[in-house]
Amino acid sequence: MDNIKANGILDAKGLACPMPIVKTKKAMNNLDAGQVLKVQATDKGSKADMKAWAESAGHQYLGTIAAGEVLNHYLRKSSDEDATEKKHPNVINNEDLEQILGSNENIVIIDVREAAEYAFNHILSAISIPLGELEDRLNELNKQDQIFVVCRTGNRSDLAAQKLTKKGFTNVMNVVPGMNQWTGKTTGIHK
Repeated sequence: MDNIKANGILDAKGLACPMPIVKTKKAMNNLDAGQVLKVQATDKGSKADMKAWAESAGHQYLGTIAAGEVLNHYLRKSSDEDATEKKHPNVINNEDLEQILGSNENIVIIDVREAAEYAFNHILSAISIPLGELEDRLNELNKQDQIFVVCRTGNRSDLAAQKLTKKGFTNVMNVVPGMNQWTGKTTGIHK
């Protein structure tokens, strides 16, 4: 049994195509932007269907975990994060962060995506602190550390970097464009 956090669970077990997609579409309408839906299905073709549907609908397909006969698909509802204007002044690109990672500098990488996004794929040394939990978990961080904040596209990380700076963190960098274009080493549940 997987323990990936989801905001909603849809039971589509025993249903054949196209019913898992029809039910998923309805369930996604009940979620807020950025939330994660876990779809439980037994139709072997549902993995390809979920991935294709999510991409065509503008949602994010995170991955699938098989648990016996059941396929647990994870989807993140689209948000307007790609269109948001970034405001945090200190930015680093993916390639420069990758070089710093290789230099053994003492740095902290915070991944502010949802826990399910992090579980499927994240930078090796990154700490998962979803944006919604950041305020409550500031005590886990040192204000003097060099902190790099990453998300999928650089927008949630921009908000997190602003929040950290307002709370007295002095060396915070927003990683842009983020995980959707990260080519360095990662770990997580392989898709």
